[in-house]
Amino acid sequence: MAPAKVSGFHRQGNDWFCNAGLPSDITIIVDGINFHLHKFPLVSKCGKIASIFEEHQSADDNSFTTELEEFPGGPDIFLFAAKFCYGIRVEFTARNMMSVYCAADYLEMTDEYGEDNLLSKAESFFRKNVLRNWKDCILALQSSESCMPRAEKLHIVQKCLNAVSMMACTDPSLFGWPMMMYGSLQSPGGSILWNGINTGARIRSAESDWWFEDISYFSVGLFERLIRTMEARGIRPEHLAGAIMYYARKHLPGLGRWHSTQSGKARTVASFSLTPATVDQKVLLESIERLLPKKKGKSFCRFLLGLLRVALILGVNQTCQDSLERRIGMQLELASLDGLLIPSYSDSDTLYNTDCVERIIHHFVSSESGLTLFSPPSLDLETSPSSEPLRKVARLIDSYLAEVASDVNLKPGKIRSLAEVLPESSRPLHDGLYRALDIYFKAHPWLSDREKEELCNIIDYQKLSVDACAHASQNERLPLRVILQVLFFEQMHLRTALAGCLNVLEAESAPTGHGTATAEMAGHVTAASETAGQIVQRDGWVTVVRENRVLKVDMEKMRSRVGELEEEFSKIKQEMKRVTKSHSSLSSPRIGGRKFGCKLLPRSSDAQTDVVGSTGPTPRSSVEQACPSHHSKHRKSFSLF
Repeated sequence: MAPAKVSGFHRQGNDWFCNAGLPSDITIIVDGINFHLHKFPLVSKCGKIASIFEEHQSADDNSFTTELEEFPGGPDIFLFAAKFCYGIRVEFTARNMMSVYCAADYLEMTDEYGEDNLLSKAESFFRKNVLRNWKDCILALQSSESCMPRAEKLHIVQKCLNAVSMMACTDPSLFGWPMMMYGSLQSPGGSILWNGINTGARIRSAESDWWFEDISYFSVGLFERLIRTMEARGIRPEHLAGAIMYYARKHLPGLGRWHSTQSGKARTVASFSLTPATVDQKVLLESIERLLPKKKGKSFCRFLLGLLRVALILGVNQTCQDSLERRIGMQLELASLDGLLIPSYSDSDTLYNTDCVERIIHHFVSSESGLTLFSPPSLDLETSPSSEPLRKVARLIDSYLAEVASDVNLKPGKIRSLAEVLPESSRPLHDGLYRALDIYFKAHPWLSDREKEELCNIIDYQKLSVDACAHASQNERLPLRVILQVLFFEQMHLRTALAGCLNVLEAESAPTGHGTATAEMAGHVTAASETAGQIVQRDGWVTVVRENRVLKVDMEKMRSRVGELEEEFSKIKQEMKRVTKSHSSLSSPRIGGRKFGCKLLPRSSDAQTDVVGSTGPTPRSSVEQACPSHHSKHRKSFSLF
């Protein structure tokens, strides 16, 4: 192989040689690469090599070979140190700074073995350049992965983390650091440059998330340490949560749709020089869950729901999953319906993971929410101190039940347990529960009346609105017993409403001289008048009450009439048998009826002929056919709503 010269050194295969013109008398092996060098330059600068040489020195040997195990930075950094020993000019950069620093410490290149030795130069560059520059600090941290154990021992990683934490909570425009919008097109004083000319225009203050993109290139372990450092320094929780969410969306596919704002940020100047880190998604998600602050917010809750979906797909440990469910449960009033519709990723037959949602609701009911809101206006709070979380969650769960009710594999016990998790006081109206059950009955037509009645027991019919009662009274999917209960409570509602209306009318007709009533009585009258006003505005309410009363009377008359008809027809059958035995012929059914003194219905002659001439138990069937006509009349009476 032709030798390749590199600044006084050339390489042949796995061997490096110095172009000094003298034979090599020492060989250093680093990760399988042989460096054929000279003793004097190395021993005079490197305390470690000098110690090794003294221990293995022999008068008979003209050459010396040793191997440096676990050398920080590998062969490239040792070549850097060798060039420094030979007096060849080397360049310190943010990328090689950490490795060079660790290599100088490994080789013991202190000032004891020469003035301005490699260790002191590396330390000076690190302190004056790296720690004062955002970009160099980020690059140095990312390149520290190859020498992390020794870098930790020297505390240079923690120093970089502290510097990054300090700069992250400071407005970068004050110091001329790179910014997303303008990058390097700004003067050190912070003014915008145009073709290198200071325009005098000031750059507006940077947003608080300008540093999210740069730190998203860190490995999981380094990112976790940085967040811990920032938290200890006192950076606001909403900023930390934003950085964690940004990092998670970058490395966990599928989380982008669970963020309300645009995630496509322009990269910073530092980010163009970075290489994305390779992360284990399962380890990342478990680490992110531990880092998340104990706060709540609307966007934050949406992110947690998306994170839970990904956790179920990746199969994280049970502790992580339980913690996510608990976090969501403690701020369930801020959740959205689409966030709760978590698909079932296991072997379950159901479309949605209802077990997970039920556990979340249990956490909401059982745990006392000790979470505080993020400081506004961060993370889309959109909440007020006067809000009622319990009723919000009740409406949310009712909507959730209506969505999952169409799943044909959803068991009745599951939909009942979901509805009964919340306390009774959480629902001022049960219209949402009725709607969910109606959808469930429509999707499960094979359910028996007994199963339907058991499900309908979760509904308090007194908490159904007038429209819901009107719909339920005409709902053919409901059992008959349930419809009767709805009608009963609907009549009670109408009775109460009419009583209030009458009270208002009496109060209005009272003399004005007695207007010195108490404030409490005036309040009751006002409330009653408002209720009555709402009643009077609904056309047809009085008509419905009257029709219900007429319906009751008709049903009683029909019941007594059916009894009479059964007795008369039984007598007719007996007389017909006697006539047949005596071979007495009757000219017509009406003649036979007159002969035996039977009372016939006041119907047409054709209808009477059909009834008498039938051979089966037609009288009862004819009566049963007559009943639905009255019942349909009753159903039509509720169409006014």
